[in-house]
Amino acid sequence: MEFLRHLVVLIHLVGFAVLFGAWVVELVNGKRGITRVMHWGLAIAGVAGLALAAPWGIEYDLDYAKIGTKLVILVVIGALLGIGAGRQRKTGSVPAGIFWLIGILTLANAAIAVLWR
Repeated sequence: MEFLRHLVVLIHLVGFAVLFGAWVVELVNGKRGITRVMHWGLAIAGVAGLALAAPWGIEYDLDYAKIGTKLVILVVIGALLGIGAGRQRKTGSVPAGIFWLIGILTLANAAIAVLWR
């Protein structure tokens, strides 16, 4: 059971890496756009995160405040991705504030996972 939980953690990290990596690529290219890869990364990280929030295969209590905080940030990132994609379709570009918030919140979510003990 422990191996399966570690596998889900790996999938969760891959989802974060896909989302943040796609954001960095857009930043470096100067496009500041929303891509499907970002949506896929968010979905992978979200589904794996929800699986990790289930109390299976562990001997300790889960920190539900941390899980709730990360879930709220995940929902906000999803909303920003949706709003940004809509604006991108309509005007051809994503507002800078939305683009930067996506990256900052994605990094903040990873920081919460690592630093909140």
